[in-house]
Amino acid sequence: MKLTIRKATLQDAEIIVKFNKAMALETEDKLLDDDTLTKGVNQLFDDPKKGFYLLAEADGQVAGQLMITTEWSDWRNGNFWWIQSVYVKPDFRHKGIYRQLHKTVLKMVRENRDICGIRLYVDTSNISAQETYRKLGMDKSNYIIMEGKI
Repeated sequence: MKLTIRKATLQDAEIIVKFNKAMALETEDKLLDDDTLTKGVNQLFDDPKKGFYLLAEADGQVAGQLMITTEWSDWRNGNFWWIQSVYVKPDFRHKGIYRQLHKTVLKMVRENRDICGIRLYVDTSNISAQETYRKLGMDKSNYIIMEGKI
């Protein structure tokens, strides 16, 4: 299998929407609204300061994705990269797709002095994903994510 990692472009928005929708349903049993999700994905392409997507192509077809967003840390005088919207198509799981996406993120971080670390959040019930992240050197942080109702 020939694997290529690349930054997504606006032409990839449709597959990203499809993957995000599948991931939300699979991991959190949430059905995302197509219109809101499409607008949200397109916002990232309209405003690159918000972040970017990386796609993994296996033998010419998109097999997986992740999104990077940033968070400024005054304590560290740098940005954290947050890994989000992780999805690998079921046919391509356990074949190193996410591992290659993760390695690409680490390589990009090492080449960018403004990045002080990487973080992600994972649903507490998604044990499989947690194990994958642990194997790649990530650990639980001492922070708990809290969310306000709007």
